[in-house]
Amino acid sequence: MRLALNLFCITCLILAPSSVLAAELTRPQVQSILAATPAGQKASFAGMSLAGADLHELDFSNADLSGTDLSGVDLRGAKLVGSKLIGAKLPGARLNLAWIMGADFSHADLSGADLETLVVSAGMQTLAQEAATFVGANLSGAKVMARFNLDDMRGADLSHLRASADMRNQSMGLIRTEFSQANLTDANFQGAALAHVNFAFAKLSRANFSAADVSDADLTGADLTDADLTGATTTRTDFTNAILQGTKGYR
Repeated sequence: MRLALNLFCITCLILAPSSVLAAELTRPQVQSILAATPAGQKASFAGMSLAGADLHELDFSNADLSGTDLSGVDLRGAKLVGSKLIGAKLPGARLNLAWIMGADFSHADLSGADLETLVVSAGMQTLAQEAATFVGANLSGAKVMARFNLDDMRGADLSHLRASADMRNQSMGLIRTEFSQANLTDANFQGAALAHVNFAFAKLSRANFSAADVSDADLTGADLTDADLTGATTTRTDFTNAILQGTKGYR
């Protein structure tokens, strides 16, 4: 009887409308939902609250986490491959070593989150089909050290991003954040720490770098049309072959 009741509760969690699910879910409950999701179907946590939960190393591949409250959660090492996190709330979340290939973070709130050493590809180079999406996402104040190559980050809020390379720990070569070939049109990097970051061939039209530190950054071949560099630190920044038409504050 108890087993039947547990299975019934799990089924209700999977099928019930998100408006009914007001209570927070614990790690065991989340694991039960993932385990009970039939093969070929996608687990759905859309609109639920998982705030503060310990979800490290769980497999959410292809799951629907749209609008889910993941505030302050531990997602270290979690698999978010192909997951939908559209409009998800992730302020202060820890995503270090999380797998994000093909994940959609459009309009998600990742403010103050930790996104270091993300797993973004199966090999050394990111493929187009592995790129993640951060359109309109809020990463203000987030701490990142990862590759966002080819990602769609149009209109993302990256103000006060903490992405400068730590030059004290570079014994095996330069480890740095990379946005090469990413679409950062209309992105906001105001006041961000971007020293040594790689923006090679990125789309940065109308991007706001005002008061940002882009010293030693690589902007080779980047499209900075109508971008704003007012008050930005550009010491030793590489603008080789960059498109600077209409760029403000460039010296």
